[in-house]
Amino acid sequence: MSVIRRALIASVALAALFASSARWTMPEILAASSCNLTGIERVVAVGDVHGAYDRFVEILAITGVIDNRQRWSGGRTHLIQLGDVLDRGPDSRKALDLLRRLQDEAARAGGAVHPLLGNHEAMRMLGDMRYTVPGEYQAFVTPDSDDMKQRLLRSSPPDARDELMKMPLGFTEMRLAYGREGGYGKWLRTLDAIVKIDGVEFMHGGISPAMASRSCDAINDGVRKELTSDIEKTRANPQGSLTAREDGPLWYRGLAQQPEDTFAPEVDKILAAQRAQTIVVAHTVRQDGRIVVRFGGKVIQLDTGMQPAYVPTGRASALEIQKGVFTAIYTDRKDVLFER
Repeated sequence: MSVIRRALIASVALAALFASSARWTMPEILAASSCNLTGIERVVAVGDVHGAYDRFVEILAITGVIDNRQRWSGGRTHLIQLGDVLDRGPDSRKALDLLRRLQDEAARAGGAVHPLLGNHEAMRMLGDMRYTVPGEYQAFVTPDSDDMKQRLLRSSPPDARDELMKMPLGFTEMRLAYGREGGYGKWLRTLDAIVKIDGVEFMHGGISPAMASRSCDAINDGVRKELTSDIEKTRANPQGSLTAREDGPLWYRGLAQQPEDTFAPEVDKILAAQRAQTIVVAHTVRQDGRIVVRFGGKVIQLDTGMQPAYVPTGRASALEIQKGVFTAIYTDRKDVLFER
C-alpha cells in the first residue's frame, strides 16, 4: 500500500472524529422496480449538471417541476436527472442537496424524482478526484478543517506529507462524505444506473452491444454491488467492472457517436434485448446546445453542456414526454421533437 493511500485512509479516520452529529436518513426503497414503471402521465429528464446549480434551478422552474422557492410543484410528474451532478463546477453539493429534498417532496405529491448515477458520481465514490474543482472542496470546509489537516500531517508518514500539504481544505471532509458511511455516499449508493418508464430507458452513458443482454435490473444490481460490498475489487480492476468499463452504462458513448447509417441494426438489437422503444442518454456533450434525436427516434441525446466553465457554448435543457409527445425545452423556447 502506498504512503499516500495510507495517509488517505488516516484522513478518513481522522475526519470521523470531527464529523457533524447530523445524519441523513436513508430514503425509503420503493417496492416497484424502477425498470418497469408504466402509466406515468408526464416525464421530465435533465442531463449533466456538473455543479451548474443556477442553470439547473432555472430549467427545473421552466419545466414547472419547482416553484420560485425551489419547492416541488410538479405534481405527479416524474423527474429524471441522468447523472454527472458532480465535478467541473463549484456548486455540485447544492445541486445534490436540491435533488435529495425534491425526492421527498415529489413522493409526497404523488410524483417522483429519479437521480441516476453518472460516471462522475462513480468516480467520486471510488476516490477519483481528477475533475473536482476548488469550489467543491470549499463547500465542505468547516471551522475545524485547518486543525484537521494539521493533525493529519502529524499522523502521516513523513514521505507522504509533501503531497498532503497540497490537498485543499475540505478534502478530507469530502472523502468522508462520499464514503460508504458518509451522508452523500450512502445516498448515492441507493441510486440506480437505469430507469425505464413506459418503454423509454434513461441512463447516463448508454447500452453497448456488449451490455445489451443484461437486463435493466441486473445492471442496477451489479453497479450497486460494485460500489458497496465489492468496492475494493472495483478499485483494483475498474476496467473489469460494470461501473467503470468503457462500454458500461455509465461510460459508453456509442449511441451518441456511432454513424446512424451503419450502426442502426445494432441499435435495433439493443432495444429488442432491453425491451425498450427509445434510449435517452447524456454524457456526450452536444456542442450546439440542442437535444438531438438519432436513429429515427430510437435514441435521444440529452447533454447540452449545462456548465459554462466546461462548455462555453452550452445551455440548460430538458426533455419532456407527455401523451406520446417528445419535446425539447430550453430557457428560450420549446421544440416538439416527435410524437409516438
